[in-house]
Amino acid sequence: MIRVNNIKLKPGYTRGDVIEAIAGKIKAPSLDIESFCEVKLSVDARNKKDVFYVGVFDVEVKDERRYYGREGVSRCENYEYEYPTVWRGEHRPIVVGAGPAGLFCALILAYRGAKPIVIERGECVEERMKSVEKFWKTGVLNTESNVQFGEGGAGTFSDGKLNTGTKDVRQRKVLEEMAEAGAPREILYKAKPHVGTDMLREMVVNIRKKIVSMGGEFFFNCRMDDIIIENNAVKGIKTTLGDFETKTLILAVGHSARDTFKLIQRLNIPMERKPFSVGVRIEHKREDIDFAQYGDFAPLMEAADYKMNVKDRNGRGVYTFCMCPGGFVVASGSEEEGVVTNGMSNFARNGQNSNSALLVSLYPEDFDGSDVLSGMYFQRKLEKSAFYQAGASYKAPCQRVGDFFNGKRTEQFGNVTPTYEPGVTGSDLNRLLPIFVSEGLKDAIEGFGKKIKCFNHPDSVLTGVETRSSSPVRIIRNEGFSSYIKGLYPCGEGAGYAGGIMSAAVDGIKIGEKCE
Repeated sequence: MIRVNNIKLKPGYTRGDVIEAIAGKIKAPSLDIESFCEVKLSVDARNKKDVFYVGVFDVEVKDERRYYGREGVSRCENYEYEYPTVWRGEHRPIVVGAGPAGLFCALILAYRGAKPIVIERGECVEERMKSVEKFWKTGVLNTESNVQFGEGGAGTFSDGKLNTGTKDVRQRKVLEEMAEAGAPREILYKAKPHVGTDMLREMVVNIRKKIVSMGGEFFFNCRMDDIIIENNAVKGIKTTLGDFETKTLILAVGHSARDTFKLIQRLNIPMERKPFSVGVRIEHKREDIDFAQYGDFAPLMEAADYKMNVKDRNGRGVYTFCMCPGGFVVASGSEEEGVVTNGMSNFARNGQNSNSALLVSLYPEDFDGSDVLSGMYFQRKLEKSAFYQAGASYKAPCQRVGDFFNGKRTEQFGNVTPTYEPGVTGSDLNRLLPIFVSEGLKDAIEGFGKKIKCFNHPDSVLTGVETRSSSPVRIIRNEGFSSYIKGLYPCGEGAGYAGGIMSAAVDGIKIGEKCE
């Protein structure tokens, strides 16, 4: 097969259009093209009057040697994952946390023959869904199994984005395993792949079943309460289901495991404060975002996304994060008396609104004192303030953009209806957020409105608060991915080494390869 680059396709293209475009590119008869498969596909929407796809295709063509050296043609170079060495320890490694980092770490350990034990404080996906939906409908929170805790991690209730800034080749292994587990094949070639929260749930279950088929074992509703350390080495853990012995412990606990962070602090395991962000969710009508991004081509395109950043009046970074086209804003708290927002989309991305986190960067020097957990306490204080501003309920404080700029409590919403479950309370977010956060959000909304015309529309909706975009701490590890405690491996987003599903999964693979 040959690889053909820079194939341009109009929205709504057919299989015949692809063959014709490839044939024209390599100057071959259409009948000579026997088959093709997508390698990469992205959208070029810089000119709203000429929106098109740009693709890379692997092509099976008659007498392929004739085309070597032609412009845009190269030989196929397919990625193959190099499996690590066989597990040599007599003990079984324990992975704490069944989010992307923990699952992929356990999967690689299973390939190595280690028969890993996975400890997860929350429920399996099937039961977790029931707990989350009960919270959204009734306000009854299960503090051990919710949007943050449970099989699949926080990413299970998200847009399921699989793109990342990391260039690690292990990304391909993640995508291949996900496709095998039920994700749509398009994630293997789309420039901005996503699976949606609905497909993520099925995929996570199948990855778990694969790990179990290779000797792995899962314990749900099992919270780690202590780490047994002797002579500066891991000996096991204490959990709500009893003690487990091990010499290898992978901490993939996620960014909301505050009790685990306190445990790490108590055990004097090195940890440091790190930058993170807080803000709100902003919602617009999906059709408005689609038109702003694609113009008249919008009806032929998938729901549009965006990603923007700016420096505010104080030089502080403000940016959009975890944008959910055609998605919903959902309650994501894990502690009593705290309101936390997040966004999620189904694979179809066909909801009436599109939303994104709108976040202002925070730095360790923003917090008083030297407590390594000061950022965590800042998050908690803001979440509790949101709870009480919403009338001591899990309904979220919500405000029209126009009212936010005018410092006026929202009494009535306009053409954008908030999607947050379990409901919203009209509020003035200026009275909730720190002044520098409010100022940063206003600067960003004005700036982003110059790039996407509907972004600063007065009827756009802000829902607070978004506090769990990343971990407020980093658990220190060395080049071998280990803490100074022998056998202890901090992993993924909660440990401060990832930011999203893909980067967390890649970090899990790295540790699954190296730990012993």
